[in-house]
Amino acid sequence: MTSVVLEEIPDMVTLAVDISNCQGHCIGCHSPFLQTDVGDELTPGIIDSLIDDNYGVNCFAFMGEGNDLAALLALAAHVRSRGLAAALYSGRREVEEEIWKSFDYVKVGPYIESLGPLNSRTTNQRLYRVLPDGTREDITYRFWHRGIDPNS
Repeated sequence: MTSVVLEEIPDMVTLAVDISNCQGHCIGCHSPFLQTDVGDELTPGIIDSLIDDNYGVNCFAFMGEGNDLAALLALAAHVRSRGLAAALYSGRREVEEEIWKSFDYVKVGPYIESLGPLNSRTTNQRLYRVLPDGTREDITYRFWHRGIDPNS
């Protein structure tokens, strides 16, 4: 499933694409069907078509990482070669260094219902912007200004 979204990555018009074979099995997951192998394989050609069909997007978000790291990194490189920022939503607590080098935005942390999602100040999840020098800026707070906090 794909959607053009304005909320997943701050200040970006993001084409969000669900990736199956999720490595996490979070209780309360909003998309448990993504824990299985569903849908069509994402390829550079499909990415090109999606980008071409969604004029104005400046970020491509992989909503999950699947189970093939090499393929994921190659697809992120392809996205970046098209001039878009590459984002990854991972449900893992930590990701490989190659991921930090291959993406402009990385969300880490499993969904824990009692702590809430990214827009909750109590969340354990974190969204990082990876700066050109490789340092990571935690931008999770950018979700909190909206006044939508399910745990408040």
